[in-house]
Amino acid sequence: MTGVALITGGQKGIGLGVAQALVSAGWHVALAASSDANSDGAQTALETLGPQARYYQHDMRHIDGISALLDQIETAQGPVRSLISNAGVSVRKRGDLLDVAPADYDHTVDINLRGGFFLAQAVARRMLAQPSQSYRSLVFVTSVSAQMVSIERAEYCISKAGASMMAQLFAARLAAEDIGVFEVRPGLTETAMTAGSKDAFSKRIDAGLVPAARWGQPSDIANCVLPLVSGQMKFANGAVIPADGGLSINRL
Repeated sequence: MTGVALITGGQKGIGLGVAQALVSAGWHVALAASSDANSDGAQTALETLGPQARYYQHDMRHIDGISALLDQIETAQGPVRSLISNAGVSVRKRGDLLDVAPADYDHTVDINLRGGFFLAQAVARRMLAQPSQSYRSLVFVTSVSAQMVSIERAEYCISKAGASMMAQLFAARLAAEDIGVFEVRPGLTETAMTAGSKDAFSKRIDAGLVPAARWGQPSDIANCVLPLVSGQMKFANGAVIPADGGLSINRL
């Protein structure tokens, strides 16, 4: 079961890993990110993925551009059968939550939560307006930070906790329409976003922080997404998948 999958933030990191897995499974992918289409990152992603991929410039903060984005995708590739809501940013600067500035809070929440909500809303509306015999899905890639506290990244944790509830809301609303909605929670995953803290966390992983005793890779997350978009887990609608090597397990 394949079709067109829209992957936000799909030009790098976890998003690119998911895109590679979907292309290998026969999907066509639409990558949406804020970078210019001629940027090195976008072009490298397209070269990696081949002719089944197209790139669309879209800033998650600009919700007024959502309709135009979906129109472009439908014209070029067809209707979206799966949305992988993956785009996200970390905090602008780590620090005491008592010192978080409104502008920094808004930057993180506007991309990770507000933009993600209105894009998912628009995709869901189009799915309902275009009845299909094929299974369709929304997958929200959040983070262990949806439940694990990092007081130096307050706005990030808040945005991911909100995105977790967002997934539950869409699941409850769309389950009767045979549209699966899931949340995948990566843990410590080796990407450009985590590069700055790699040394510090590698030491903690070596000391036992992650039961799997290693960093996660984008392919680990992609392997969790594949059965969700294929319909193999359709009756598990609303499921939360901890893709974190056991990091979030409560242990003594």
